[in-house]
Amino acid sequence: MPENVAPRSGAPAGAAGGRGKSAYQDRDKPAQIRFSNISAAKAVADAIRTSLGPKGMDKMIHPTIISESFQKALEKGIEILTDMSRPVELSDRETLLNSATTSLNSKVVSQYSSLLSPMSVNAVMKVIDPATATSVDLRDIKIVKKLGGTIDDCELVEGLVITQKVANSGITRVEKAKIGLIQFCLSAPKTDMDNQIVVSDYAQMDRVLREERAYILNLVKQIKKTGCNVLLIQKSILRDALSDLALHFLNKMKIMVIKDIEREDIEFICKTIGTKPVAHIDQFTADMLGSAELAEEVNLNGSGKLLKITGCASPGKTVTIVVRGSNKLVIEEAERSIHDALCVIRCLVKKRALIAGGGAPEIELALRLTEYSRTLSGMESYCVRAFADAMEVIPSTLAENAGLNPISTVTELRNRHAQGEKTTGINVRK
Repeated sequence: MPENVAPRSGAPAGAAGGRGKSAYQDRDKPAQIRFSNISAAKAVADAIRTSLGPKGMDKMIHPTIISESFQKALEKGIEILTDMSRPVELSDRETLLNSATTSLNSKVVSQYSSLLSPMSVNAVMKVIDPATATSVDLRDIKIVKKLGGTIDDCELVEGLVITQKVANSGITRVEKAKIGLIQFCLSAPKTDMDNQIVVSDYAQMDRVLREERAYILNLVKQIKKTGCNVLLIQKSILRDALSDLALHFLNKMKIMVIKDIEREDIEFICKTIGTKPVAHIDQFTADMLGSAELAEEVNLNGSGKLLKITGCASPGKTVTIVVRGSNKLVIEEAERSIHDALCVIRCLVKKRALIAGGGAPEIELALRLTEYSRTLSGMESYCVRAFADAMEVIPSTLAENAGLNPISTVTELRNRHAQGEKTTGINVRK
């Protein structure tokens, strides 16, 4: 009998085991759904609970009321800040320098602010007309990074600086430069598809080389004919933009050549030196050239070379800042810092006014907005007061970071502002 029972009891066990497993897998999903339903019901209950009874809060804070109140607080805040600001003239160079220096003070390169601040101010003033400008296009100020030297070697160049090397070694200086910018290749033409040409005897080979030579010489002669003596060649991804043979001919004709000009630099180059990019040799005429007093390759005491093109005849209000540094990190930090200083000057060009720092505007806003909230009623009043309280985070954080007691410092500030000292802020140095 036990022999007969064993298999029967064994079989269902296996089946039950299998069924149990699949049921366990299926049971997981409904449990999750049940939990999410429960939490949704709880959330609804929490929302409804507060509105029960005659004193319920069913008229509480809706997001649109909050955002509208914040919008009101913002408009009032701008009004308060405009009231406490003092106007700045762009001719007041000292104020501009101080503003740029302030922005550099919190940076790694702060000890060089006496060099970088005037550089930033000069750069902005050179690309705008102070009388009529309402903004500054920072694309007109090109920042060129060159490894080597120190931040002391940074300089502002009125003209164009190109980091690519001069391709022909003999020519490093060209006065009264006539500059052409080409987007076609000075090399033998290639077939559109990847074809192979089999040359069977020397005569044919000679003829191919002769044709290539004649073709390139013809291109170079057409370039020379326009009076061009500095040639910029855009980088080509399809084939060599400049063959050795073309370079040889250009060298003979005393034309300075700079190849591998990046496509994104083309617009700035054209604006700076007044040249126009040429896509085909037939359009390469004298009126497409830009002119400058001097194109010179400058040696940077052992850390590479730069090509400077200065004294442009029709400058399009652009300048170049050359940033130097002993390593990549320093250069990138200097570039970011200069960009910040440029943005500060741009802000002053857009809106010519300054306000005090050190947490003064925030405390003033907190005080005035709290007063304003008392003139409002209902939820608006609460929201504006919350907006005002949030403003105190800035001075309190400033005090904390300077190692001062945030509570007593902010209280003292509040008192001073209540007495009408609008520009009083935290002096983190004393």
